[in-house]
Amino acid sequence: MALLEVKGLTKYFGGLAALKNVNLQVEEGELLGIIGPNGSGKTTLFNCITGFYRCTSGKIIFNEKDITNLPPYKICKSGIARTFQIPKPFPNLTVLENVMSGAIGVGETISKAREKAEEILGFLGMQKFSDEIAKKLNVHGRKMLELARALATSPRLLLLDEVAAGLNPVELNFMMDRIQNIKKSGVTIVMVEHVMKTVMTLSERVIVLHQGEKIAEGTPNEISDDQKVIEAYLGRKYIA
Repeated sequence: MALLEVKGLTKYFGGLAALKNVNLQVEEGELLGIIGPNGSGKTTLFNCITGFYRCTSGKIIFNEKDITNLPPYKICKSGIARTFQIPKPFPNLTVLENVMSGAIGVGETISKAREKAEEILGFLGMQKFSDEIAKKLNVHGRKMLELARALATSPRLLLLDEVAAGLNPVELNFMMDRIQNIKKSGVTIVMVEHVMKTVMTLSERVIVLHQGEKIAEGTPNEISDDQKVIEAYLGRKYIA
């Protein structure tokens, strides 16, 4: 049984269909990549899964339970965490306090939240910034803080929205290593990404969205040779 099932998901904004009858499954323990040109519906998909947007139609099933249109806090408590494409820290709290907030939000005590936050910051190489005010972090620091706060909720399913964007090669390699280790710990991951090195290296399976529709699905090698994908990204003239 799939850990996550998205069935016929459609999302309209007025007369504009951002998602059109999208179907996908995520198996427990896998790392699924989702790619597509800008405006293809990738982040909208995450926002529907996590309750930030109400679905126009369709169903979202997580761990055999219908979570369609539940509020974000209930979806988080059910075991789904996400990062945001643009990091959203509590700017005037410390890094440690930001991470603790994730654990507290799912019912941990203050002492347990602190213990968990310190462990996660160590895992992500962020412990030296524990007492730093979040708004002072650079891009890499904010990306890591997003990831740390999501991990603090002890997710069963982790949705990563462009965590590699804006990172230099050294930072990117470290981020990829941490993601691999998160997967090894038993967390199922769905990754939306434009950095092809990241998604094609880490993903076992890739889904491609274009103009709100799923146009391809397969292994990274299969996707890289798919004519529909090449046309969506580069245009018809690049098709061999």
